[in-house]
Amino acid sequence: MTTQQIESTQKNTFDTAAGLIVRYGLVIVLAWYGGLKFMRYEAEGIVPLVSDSPLMSWVYDVFSVSTFSALLGVFEIAAAVLLAVKPWWPKISVAGSLLAVALFASTISFMFTTTGVFEDAQGGFPALSLTGGFLMKDIALLGISVWTLADAVRALRR
Repeated sequence: MTTQQIESTQKNTFDTAAGLIVRYGLVIVLAWYGGLKFMRYEAEGIVPLVSDSPLMSWVYDVFSVSTFSALLGVFEIAAAVLLAVKPWWPKISVAGSLLAVALFASTISFMFTTTGVFEDAQGGFPALSLTGGFLMKDIALLGISVWTLADAVRALRR
């Protein structure tokens, strides 16, 4: 093997490992938070986020707090499962990525609508409260979801 072939093999191995960590890390996060949505404390924890949102506050007129939380959990777990099947069914995984993008875009919108995202005692923006810090991670998770979408689309083209 030439040096270039060895470097190419190492690069492909590293890229493959990184892709697996990214994809299945997202699967774990979605499945875990999705499972938590069936617990009372998590259902009550998202109430301020949803209630303050001009786009989503109506859901509590239709669903109870626990029902909406459980429904959200079903969507998060479904996205995790759909993302996980990419090696066998990349087309189905595209749907999981799109669902994850929608979920994280929705959560990021709470950064702009939820009271208390910025820490008033520290002068407000840019100091984040615990809620703001919790929501901040979704910016990265949105990016990861977009990457998994591109990855699944590439697999479809092969």
